[in-house]
Amino acid sequence: MGRDNRELHLAISSHHFIFSLHLLPNPCCHFKEASPKILMAKGSLGEDDSLKGVLGAAISAFRNEIFLFLSRVEDQGKAILKSQQLLSDFDAKKLSDHAFKRTLECTQEALVTPPWVSFAVRPRPGVWEYIRVNVNTLAVEEVTAPEYLQWKEEIVDGPADGKVVLEIDFEPFKTSVPKPNLTSSIGNGVEFLYKHLSAKLYNERESLISLLEFIRLRQYQGKKLLLNENITSLGLLQAVLTKAGEYLSTVPEDTKYAEFESKLQEIGLEPGWGDTAARVSETVSLFLQLLEAPDSSTLEKFLGRIPLVFNVVILSPHGYFAQDNVLGYPDTGGQVVYILDQVPALEREMLKRFKEQGLDITPRILIVTRLLPDAVGTTCGQHLEKVYGAEYSHIIRVPFKKEKGILRKWISRFEVWPYMETFTEDVAKEIIAELKAKPDLIIGNYSEGNLAASLLAGKLGATQCTIAHALEKTKYPDSDTYWKKFDEKYHFSSQFTADLYAMNHTDFVITSTFQEIAGSKNTPGQYESHIAFTMPGLYRVTNGIDCFDPKFNIVAPGADMNLYFPYTEKERRLTHFHPEIEELLFSGVENEEHLCVLKDKKKPIIFTMARLDKVKNLTGLVELYAKNPKLRELANLVVVGGDRRKESKDLEEQAEMRKMYELIEKYQLNGQFRWISSQMNRVRNGELYRCIADTKGVFVQPAFYEAFGLTVVEAMTCGLPTFATLHGGPAEIIVHGKSGFHIDPYNGDQVAQILVDFYEKCKNNPSYWETIAAGGLKRIQEKFTWQIYSDKLLTLAGVYGLSKHISKQDQQGIKRYLEMFYALQYRKAAEAVPRAVE
Repeated sequence: MGRDNRELHLAISSHHFIFSLHLLPNPCCHFKEASPKILMAKGSLGEDDSLKGVLGAAISAFRNEIFLFLSRVEDQGKAILKSQQLLSDFDAKKLSDHAFKRTLECTQEALVTPPWVSFAVRPRPGVWEYIRVNVNTLAVEEVTAPEYLQWKEEIVDGPADGKVVLEIDFEPFKTSVPKPNLTSSIGNGVEFLYKHLSAKLYNERESLISLLEFIRLRQYQGKKLLLNENITSLGLLQAVLTKAGEYLSTVPEDTKYAEFESKLQEIGLEPGWGDTAARVSETVSLFLQLLEAPDSSTLEKFLGRIPLVFNVVILSPHGYFAQDNVLGYPDTGGQVVYILDQVPALEREMLKRFKEQGLDITPRILIVTRLLPDAVGTTCGQHLEKVYGAEYSHIIRVPFKKEKGILRKWISRFEVWPYMETFTEDVAKEIIAELKAKPDLIIGNYSEGNLAASLLAGKLGATQCTIAHALEKTKYPDSDTYWKKFDEKYHFSSQFTADLYAMNHTDFVITSTFQEIAGSKNTPGQYESHIAFTMPGLYRVTNGIDCFDPKFNIVAPGADMNLYFPYTEKERRLTHFHPEIEELLFSGVENEEHLCVLKDKKKPIIFTMARLDKVKNLTGLVELYAKNPKLRELANLVVVGGDRRKESKDLEEQAEMRKMYELIEKYQLNGQFRWISSQMNRVRNGELYRCIADTKGVFVQPAFYEAFGLTVVEAMTCGLPTFATLHGGPAEIIVHGKSGFHIDPYNGDQVAQILVDFYEKCKNNPSYWETIAAGGLKRIQEKFTWQIYSDKLLTLAGVYGLSKHISKQDQQGIKRYLEMFYALQYRKAAEAVPRAVE
């Protein structure tokens, strides 16, 4: 950074904020330092094992080779280079196993600003370092994230010329909670939080008092739970618990709570400890242990046994949110399925816990989405709708408001921003009226749902959970650096600001995979991409998020086992759908629902089903199939995606449809290929998977990036061998070669060959297909069920709720900072998004 460049920095004092202009002579970045040993050669390169020292030693040893390489890079002039571009220009064979080469392999990006080349080095997931080398002198300098980002801005927009730049830094607010530093700890935040909280309880009497306050606040519809108002001190609490334990030791273990409820109430204990004497005694004993000698295991067990969550609100405003006839519509896919499977499972877990706690309580779950009066043929215009498979859960729909009246038509998820603030205010009124209480847990989904969840949680004092599903910044490469090119269509200035606001406001984040947080060895994760980035001319983020933050937890979803079950379970098969599915797959008729025919019905089917947009890459699968004669000989291809029965309003879908028609014509696919319009009936879709399995077919998920991959779980649950993208969640769902196969959608020829090899192997060994199918099903049953998910989610809500209560004083600073960020940045960006015209 120019040493005298002026920056607009949000400066913090201990109790208030100063919005100030000041010089940043040496901007600093608080990232964790990775062990540089992974960058070093097999032998030691010297006493200085910092990145600067390692590179300096490498340059001393191979000065000519490195000079020639850097000179070629410098010759490109001012530029932003990706790692592939650097490595493709690196041909020094002497350095093939050297620290300099390994540094380049860890480099995600380089900036060329002659005579300097600057490197953004990622030695391991979640950890970044910045360094630059002078091409003329080969001098090496460590640089900070703000400096690196400023040079990047100058490449994009030219010299700053003293212009003020807003710099966002959340790091100073995160010092009160220690963080792990092992890569293996990323996504296991709750384990670390249990240890931190138990240590605070052990060392700080004030924290024990906060725990007592937290327990005393438990109530349901005005009725006290656990402790009554007479328990006012820790000493009295311990005495009461001890007395309760002594009494319960005299009561038969299977005695129902109602039989001794009055005895416990006399000494100050209210319902919620358990349904039998044995369970109440165990819970009381855990609490006593926690007060006497707190430890993480006891804290986890205790919080898992007491009533903490009664009312849940789940926000998913965009798209067509309904239970029938919507899947495959624009912006309507996996997220809708996720929530509709999540809610019944969550309700069952809440009911189970209430029973074990001895409570006769009705849980309430509200899914809040947008009211769409013009969504004919769906229930999207219905204000209140009961959720299938649940007794006490409903979808509640709230409209987007215009200056006069309401917005009736669908709009893209990229266009919702100017409506969100008013929408959230209306939602707050609706949910209070429906629940007749405040929610205990608010769960946001996707960018605008998480923004609304943040605003609601702040307003209502609820625990907040964030589920991103997909952060667009990684789906659209360089969409931050070149946001001005994207903004007219995608409005990323609003969306990225909302994402940054929500991920720092939330109490905890759940992701389906590690990759969502911190990517893989070579590729940054969705959240990781928000550590440090710039949107030139808008603002610069030097510390946006920390992948090691204990708020991150991996909680993988599952598939609805009532809909998705193995094709081998013949007695459960939905045979009444078979004539319809036969027509769908094999009819000789071509119409708006199915285009092209399959001439050889005996061949196995390569099957895929997704929205028809660029990222899902359905046309990419069709093209790789079309180009491989052997694959076309071995199997048919069936694609379910897009809806040709009506004119699409989605520009991406329109473009992908045109491409699909072109591929059919160019490669003469009719006879081996079937294109089916999106299928809305989830029950029939489950049987469709199983019918594909009957043909000894496979499922392919070819997305360029997939945050999780619910269709992957669905297909594997039904017994289909599955081939799925290695970019994103499916790489963690599938164990390559055992429970399925990883594919790289950027290498279509390779994907085609993997499929050819699979079918050739099946011809030589007929049991191979069953082996892979069985491996996939076993993997799902062990790791990906909604029962496991629901138990974890409710447990997380409890511990992060306690953490929020104990640390509420520490949160005042970031709360004010976020309010300022929202008012100065988000609101301004959202107001600039054009409103829909009807």
